[in-house]
Amino acid sequence: MGIIIKPIVTEKMTAQGEKLNRYGFIVDRSANKLQIKAEVESLYNVTVASVNTMNYHGKRKARYTKAGLLRGRANHFKKAVVVLAGEDKIDFYANI
Repeated sequence: MGIIIKPIVTEKMTAQGEKLNRYGFIVDRSANKLQIKAEVESLYNVTVASVNTMNYHGKRKARYTKAGLLRGRANHFKKAVVVLAGEDKIDFYANI
């Protein structure tokens, strides 16, 4: 499996992509910024100016069902925000 797991396609990240040339990805938790930069450049044929990463801790969750209280936890994940250089763009909808 590659370093990039999936792109983040939300209203907020789409707006940042259009205005600030920033794109978000869910990445492997062990990946560093240099690996993320190389992967994005090779996959999308763009030039990456900078990479910011954030580690998210999975929240504890509980829900009430007929069987009683079910407890669990959401997954931990790492998020990377990539800023592209120049006029480069990434179109996530091109392959649909």
